[in-house]
Amino acid sequence: MTPTKAAGNPKLPPIPGLRGMMDFENMCEPLAPPSVFRRRMLSSAVVTTQLLGVSLAMGVAGYHWFVGIPDWVDCLLSASMIMGGMGPIGPPPATVPGKLFASFYALYSGVMLLACVGVLLAPGLHRIMHTLHVPTDDE
Repeated sequence: MTPTKAAGNPKLPPIPGLRGMMDFENMCEPLAPPSVFRRRMLSSAVVTTQLLGVSLAMGVAGYHWFVGIPDWVDCLLSASMIMGGMGPIGPPPATVPGKLFASFYALYSGVMLLACVGVLLAPGLHRIMHTLHVPTDDE
């Protein structure tokens, strides 16, 4: 019986769409080679870029259609500043849909930014934790 099954925690199969990023080695397994680690870091960076890109596109479209900012560059500036946590740029929205969009986008952006940082740092933190794991007599 393998150590993972003995602990009552069978290793789950990797998620097909996230293969290479979310299937980290268990603490009983040897450290992954540097090529696997680089692939995980690249996968994390790609997923983070995609999440931020989609979120920024939603913000640009929302500022254009709900808030009523006519210039797309100004919409990009407003969405980027909210997404980066710096705060709004320009006058506040005048319409109720614009105010609601700005409120929900600001909340969404804060959560999404933290989630993206977590996705980006996960492989590196896992590698550090795996390297620092000290085996006990039971292992």
